[in-house]
Amino acid sequence: MLRSGSDTEGDHTPLLHRSNEDKVPRAPACGSSRYGLALLSSLGFFVVYSLRVNLSVAMVDMLNSTRPATGNHSSSICPAHTDPARPTRHHPAGVYSWDSETQGWILGSFFYGYILTQVPGGYLSGRYGPKWLLGFGVLSTVVFTLLTPTAADLGPGYLIGVRVLEGIGEGVTFPSMYAMWAAWAPPLERSRLLTISYIGAQLGTVISLPLSGEICFYLDWTYVFYVFGAVGLVWFVLWAFLAFDTPDSHPRISEQERLYITSSLKNELSTSGRIPWRAILTSGPLWAIVVAHFSYNWTFYTLLTLLPTYMNDVLGFSIQQNGLLSALPYLGCAVMAVLSGQLADYLRETCLYRTVTVRKCFSIVGMIGPAVFLVAAGYTGCNYVLAVTFLTVSSALGGVSASGFNINHLDIAPSYAGILLGITNTFATIPGMVGPVIARALTKQNTIEEWQSVFYIAAAINLFGAAFYALMGRGAVQPWAAPRHHGHGALIH
Repeated sequence: MLRSGSDTEGDHTPLLHRSNEDKVPRAPACGSSRYGLALLSSLGFFVVYSLRVNLSVAMVDMLNSTRPATGNHSSSICPAHTDPARPTRHHPAGVYSWDSETQGWILGSFFYGYILTQVPGGYLSGRYGPKWLLGFGVLSTVVFTLLTPTAADLGPGYLIGVRVLEGIGEGVTFPSMYAMWAAWAPPLERSRLLTISYIGAQLGTVISLPLSGEICFYLDWTYVFYVFGAVGLVWFVLWAFLAFDTPDSHPRISEQERLYITSSLKNELSTSGRIPWRAILTSGPLWAIVVAHFSYNWTFYTLLTLLPTYMNDVLGFSIQQNGLLSALPYLGCAVMAVLSGQLADYLRETCLYRTVTVRKCFSIVGMIGPAVFLVAAGYTGCNYVLAVTFLTVSSALGGVSASGFNINHLDIAPSYAGILLGITNTFATIPGMVGPVIARALTKQNTIEEWQSVFYIAAAINLFGAAFYALMGRGAVQPWAAPRHHGHGALIH
């Protein structure tokens, strides 16, 4: 029987994975079904995050520019930045006089629905298959996104309701995708495949932020929701025809690749139909991921929802500059996520570093680094070049954690990865619910000192999460998640 979270299990993980995978020749990556799934799911998360963040930019254009509350380009703390001359266009879309508190509730309301379907999403994807659960989850989000302009006209309460329903749809996406990767990702390719898959979330942010600004200028803010909603419909059609729950159910996968994937996972996936809920909920390694995920997301969601407002209210950027410069931090995050995935698998497979060592080191860099540069960004004053640079470095370093705690669920319990992700993402959604509300409550006057407080809080939470994960994190399949064999207890992995 394995000792839960022992150093011994971590020492042997790479070697045993290597012996399992060497029995069947590795299937080429180029043109493979598993990397095709990574690209298709990456496009899916591009859609998911485009639908999630476009309101952050559209909000700046939705607000009445004559309101006394903050958010107006002309009332920013720093001198306004001059845009190149553009033709004046008539925008028929309505504008609203929402105060900062109402804005905070609107921006955070998505997560009140998002938190509800995390654990159910993980459970249902394991029981009925992840493909259609993920697909219809995204489709429902698309439908409510298309209804957003109508809801805004009806009032903030209706808009909050629509955003909650969007969150309910999106809540199943990450748990479902983790459940799918449990059946598709060979252990020594997990970092590569998952970082390719989830880079779509960063690219969705990178592209949708500046594009939303341009759409607001040339058309009006309502088209932000129509354009990205249409992209989501196209993705759903592709997903319906090209995605499959497992390698065995894929009609076009090569036999070599099918055997390679299934053989590499045969000693990791439990065949038991019973979910060990007690063991899951009392697992120290799982709670290490919970704390790390919560802590990281506090910083991530604070920037995701409020960075356009900070650019506008403090640094004095217009909606077009706002979108472009707000995207830079996430471009850095996307690049670092992919590079870290390649490096993490190289260290595990070629250099034979223990999985637990790789996960902890990448998590520490990906959490402490962002904390340092986020605090530093609050002391740049009106030096917008330095401010954007520090925010970009902060977010880019956060991308390193994509190969740390962020995929550790698949290391400790691949058979229950969807459920584990549902649990950790439930707690990690709380920052999205309360972070924007707290941040806007602390920045009613939009002074630099108020924003420094917001950055300090996020940094402190990040540091705590990094320390807790470094102490409690583990890198191998836990005894309660290991396969059972006749005549034995838990398989020694």
